[in-house]
Amino acid sequence: MSFLTRRKPIALELHPDDGHHKLKATLSWPHLMALGIGAIIGTGIYTLTGVAAGLAGPAVILSFAVAGAVCACAALCYAEMASLMPHAGSAYAYSYTTLGEGVAWVIGWSLILEYTLVCSAVSVGWSGYAAGLIQQANWPIPPALLAGPEVGGLVNLPAVFITLVVTAMLLVGTRESATVNFILVCVKLVALAAFVALTLPHFDAGHFTPFAPFGYGGEEIDGKKYGVMGAAAIIFFAFYGFDAISTAAEEAKNPARDLTIGIVGSMLICTLIYMVVAAAALGASPYEAFSKDPAPLAFVLREIGQGQAAAWVAGAAVIAMPTVIMVFMFGQSRVFFA
Repeated sequence: MSFLTRRKPIALELHPDDGHHKLKATLSWPHLMALGIGAIIGTGIYTLTGVAAGLAGPAVILSFAVAGAVCACAALCYAEMASLMPHAGSAYAYSYTTLGEGVAWVIGWSLILEYTLVCSAVSVGWSGYAAGLIQQANWPIPPALLAGPEVGGLVNLPAVFITLVVTAMLLVGTRESATVNFILVCVKLVALAAFVALTLPHFDAGHFTPFAPFGYGGEEIDGKKYGVMGAAAIIFFAFYGFDAISTAAEEAKNPARDLTIGIVGSMLICTLIYMVVAAAALGASPYEAFSKDPAPLAFVLREIGQGQAAAWVAGAAVIAMPTVIMVFMFGQSRVFFA
C-alpha cells in the first residue's frame, strides 16, 4: 500500500525545467486572463441573474460581491500554488507532491469528471440556442437530431458538433486556441457592454426600493433559501472556472507574474461585470418582472423596446458560449497530461 503515499519529488515540481517532459511556454497574462473570463462568464450571467434576483431582490448586487469575495479566497490559493509549482495538472499536481498518489488519484479523476460534466452541460445548453436558430431558419433537419434520447430525440447533433469543433481548435495549438478564445471573450464583453449602454437611459432608482426585501441572512420559504446569502450560494456557480487557469501553469511564460494576474485579475473583472450587469438590469426593470424568465437579459431589453438588440445579445451568447467548453476541455487535457 506504499503507492498510496508515494509522492513526486518537490524539486521537480518547483523546477519543471529539470523534468523529462515540458509543455511549450506560449501564454502571457492576457491569454490567461481571457481563459479565466471565458470560463467564468458563461451561461450563468444570462440565466442566474434572474434566478438570484428572485431570491435577493435588488440586493443581488451584494450577493454577487459576497460570492466573488469567497471565490477570490480560493483563487488566491490557486494563484499561490500555481506560481510555486508551475506544472500542468492544477490540484492533481499539488496533491501528488504534498499528500501522495492516493489522494492525487481521487482529486485527478474528480477534476476530469467535473470538467467532463461542465463541457457536456454547456454543449447541451448551446445546442438549445442553436436548435432554435435552426428551426427559425427552416433548415431541413429532423427534430430527432436536435435532442438526446432522454428528451425524446435520437442524438443531440448540435452538441456533438460544437464539441468536435472545440476539440479541433485545441488540436491546432495552445496559442492559436487561446487567441480564438480571446476574440470570443471580446465578443462576449462587447455584448454585455451594449446591454448596459442600452439600459442606462431607462434607469429608475425606484426599482431598488426596498433594497433587500428578503433580508441579508436569509430566510427559508417553500424549501428555498432567500436573502443575500441565499442568492450568493446560487451565484457561486457563476464564478466557477477560475481553477482551470492553473492547469496552464506549465505553458505560462512567466508563471509567478502571469498566473497571479490571470487568476486574480479574471476574478476581479468578472465580479465587477456581474455587479454592473445586475445593476443595469434592475435599473431598467423591476426584479419581479424578469426573475422568472429563463433569459432575463433579453427579457429586459424587450421590455424597454429593444427587441432587435435582445436578439443580438442572444446571438452573441451563442457565439461566445463555446469559450466555456474550450477552457474546461483545455484544462481536462492538462490534467490527463500531468
